[in-house]
Amino acid sequence: MKIIDVICSAGRTGFYFDDQRAIKRGAGHDGLFYTGKPVTEGFKSVRQAGESISVMILLEDGQVATGDCAAVQYSGAGGRDTLFLAEDFIPVIDNYIKPELIGKDADNFRKLCEDMEAIKVDGKRLHTAIRYGLSQALLDAVAKASGRLMCEVVADEYGCEVSDKPIPIFTQSGDDRYNNSDKMILKRADVLPHALINNVEEKLGTRGEKLKEYVAWLRNRILNCRSDESYCPVMHIDVYGTIGTAFGNNNYKEMADYIEDLGATAKPFHLRIEGPMDCDSNREDQIEALSALTKELDSRGCDVELVADEWCNTLEDIKLFADNKAGHMVQIKTPDLGGINNTIEAVLYCKSKGIGAYQGGTCNETDRSAQVCVSCAMATQPDQILAKPGMGVDEGFMIVNNEMNRILALRKARLRN
Repeated sequence: MKIIDVICSAGRTGFYFDDQRAIKRGAGHDGLFYTGKPVTEGFKSVRQAGESISVMILLEDGQVATGDCAAVQYSGAGGRDTLFLAEDFIPVIDNYIKPELIGKDADNFRKLCEDMEAIKVDGKRLHTAIRYGLSQALLDAVAKASGRLMCEVVADEYGCEVSDKPIPIFTQSGDDRYNNSDKMILKRADVLPHALINNVEEKLGTRGEKLKEYVAWLRNRILNCRSDESYCPVMHIDVYGTIGTAFGNNNYKEMADYIEDLGATAKPFHLRIEGPMDCDSNREDQIEALSALTKELDSRGCDVELVADEWCNTLEDIKLFADNKAGHMVQIKTPDLGGINNTIEAVLYCKSKGIGAYQGGTCNETDRSAQVCVSCAMATQPDQILAKPGMGVDEGFMIVNNEMNRILALRKARLRN
């Protein structure tokens, strides 16, 4: 089945673009807005509305395959590509990608992604957001052309098996970590709450006392409000490097003492800590520090898991973190990897190395990118998948949960018939 046209439309995402450098330098708050001037290239304000591009591939039988180009909330930071604005990049798709795709057969997802990854504009690879959305549309096109579900295309081409049960869903609260935790408990989220602990003085506490109080509150809230004792979620807290800031990035003993104490506070629930330190210098320093802290916790028999995030953006990065056991789990931040073919390979690589695979992403995605990511997860079976987009819990959880259940219901119906 041939591709006969590629059509683009500008869209909004489920959250915002935030200038992380400006925020770290002390940008103030005014309601939902940040005050002060942006410092990262491309930003006109510290916070601005997230943008996306829907890529629609028209097949010769009239079917339309879709994917959404989107970039992470903190675009332009940590080695990521520049701010992704629709008006800047729709012409790139129209002028450089559309001519390459028209006339091609939608018969092999991996091959189409290889061709896409090879496209260069002015000697540079396509923006990660373009590769992300375009690969989603290509997967959908191959699925529609062959009469399969997207997850079945992935399983067939990568030699894996579609899950017969839901993948655990991780929900994120943003700053509303109390009310949103209640929503998560009500909806029996498998992993919660993210919590956005990105400031030492306000959220972690100079010796970690504020986060410990929150973990104790969350433990008691789950125990007191859960519908029955069978609900036993994992606590996953993203601390944005603040533990390293408070105790010292290389002070592994004190960090481990604190994390061990947090794990005990969380009991009977299992605890994961994402991004315990952030070595601003480079990837190698981050790997070394996270590996050392992981080893220290393991030597104590501590069951708290560390999750790699910062400096772990590309497929190459993820392989290095997994090879060096830098963390017990790696966040695979889907838009940062470009094509979802790289997300698929990253999940499978982590599993082959015995490292936890967290198929994540960003609050700044769309309903469509979340749905396609669910299909990839159902085929590759990571340990958990992020509820996205947005920070409101209900919407992202609904999108991811419902898409998984559609896949399960359709496949069960096929077996019955």
